[in-house]
Amino acid sequence: MHYDQIRQGRFLARPNRFVAQVALEEGTVICHVKNTGRCRELLYPGVPVWVQLAPSPTRKTRWDLVAVQKGERIVNIDSQAPNRVAAHWLKAGGLGFVPTLLRPETRHGNSRFDFYLEAPGRRMFVEVKGVTLEEAGTAYFPDAPTLRGLKHLRELEDCVRQGFEACALFVVQLEGIRAFRPNMATQPEFGEALRRAAALGVRLEARSCRVSPDTLEIADPVPVELPPFEDETWKEGLK
Repeated sequence: MHYDQIRQGRFLARPNRFVAQVALEEGTVICHVKNTGRCRELLYPGVPVWVQLAPSPTRKTRWDLVAVQKGERIVNIDSQAPNRVAAHWLKAGGLGFVPTLLRPETRHGNSRFDFYLEAPGRRMFVEVKGVTLEEAGTAYFPDAPTLRGLKHLRELEDCVRQGFEACALFVVQLEGIRAFRPNMATQPEFGEALRRAAALGVRLEARSCRVSPDTLEIADPVPVELPPFEDETWKEGLK
């Protein structure tokens, strides 16, 4: 994935979750933040950032904030990017098979999934989550409580019960990651739901990315480390 018309600047402030003030050579500009997460560990005054010029008569801002420097790493914070790079990765056989059908935004029952794949003898739904939170080489999701994320895991479980394959794909939008874990400090319910989904047959995959100010590409597998169950009573419903 490649971004055109990228410029480097300095982050100044984030008046709300949708916009940021960034200092460029010509002065301060207002940018659309392409990530509604908190990103508090990333976006602080003075940190180097990269913005993309995106002029349009229908937009209130002419710039998008797409990446930020964190130590020696560049972190892509474009929340739309994981699905775009995942589409190329899945099409190329990233999950171990080359699909004969790859359909985005596919509805099944009352659910809408990011991707539906078919191959000989296989039918799979895939839900993609972008990950930007990192600490000491470990990536964490979510960075804020997510009811939507819990709903998606339950829906993937339903797909398995109905005879489909199902996968939760975590695209870590930075390099040099040694492990992926659910963020138990922020939302222990998500960690428990992820552990349950895996036990019920949902495939969990995490991949780091090769990142530059103007590119993003899925790269290396990242081990998924799950917490132990705090409560085993959920198994009673399987009897």
